Amino acid sequence: MPNQHILIAEDDADIVELLSLYLTGEGYSVLTAENGLQALEKIESSKVDMAILDIMMPEMNGYDVLKRIREKYNFPVIILSAKEMDTDKILGLNLGADAYLTKPFNPLEVVAYVKSALRRYYELGGNDSAHKAAAAETSLTVGELQMDLPKFVLRKRGRVIPLTPTELKIVVKLMQSPGRVYTKAQLYACIGGELYESDDNTMMVHISNIRSKIEDDPSNPRYIKTIRGLGYKIEAN
Repeated sequence: MPNQHILIAEDDADIVELLSLYLTGEGYSVLTAENGLQALEKIESSKVDMAILDIMMPEMNGYDVLKRIREKYNFPVIILSAKEMDTDKILGLNLGADAYLTKPFNPLEVVAYVKSALRRYYELGGNDSAHKAAAAETSLTVGELQMDLPKFVLRKRGRVIPLTPTELKIVVKLMQSPGRVYTKAQLYACIGGELYESDDNTMMVHISNIRSKIEDDPSNPRYIKTIRGLGYKIEAN
């Protein structure tokens, strides 16, 4: 496993100690920050492959830190928060988080999320081998959507559609087999993760976010269709 660096931005020392113990036990290097501004300073000055953010931090909250991260970086981000409302979770995912976990948490589940998020990030194009594997097929086209596989860039009518790494992986999978129905569990598997109980609504949020970016009318989608009781598929019409 490469020497990957995880930033934990959290003002609760007990949580930092617990997560650090489990993550270093898995071979990761851990950086810590007690507030949002310190987190951004660490990201600018150190090698960071992934961040775990608390929402309610001093100086700058986790949402604002996430927004600043997404202005420059696309590494995976997990939100770990005591805020349990669906609106908080949706906001975090909309801002570009790859997962939103609520406290209290199982540290083994956090480690599992870290592993799967890093795996899908590097498989998606974080290293040269992923680009070489994707280069065999240069593009996918569904209607007005075109996916440039070597660069992992989605365009609609020639305009680049900004997607998070997780959203991009989902769209690639759907576009590879237009008309095929994928369950939530299958989509989680394709992005290198597993379907956990706490994920129940997460895939719906990811699909909603993708629709808001690629559809002319997200409430009446042309491309990504919900197949009630089964899952999702993509169609050209």
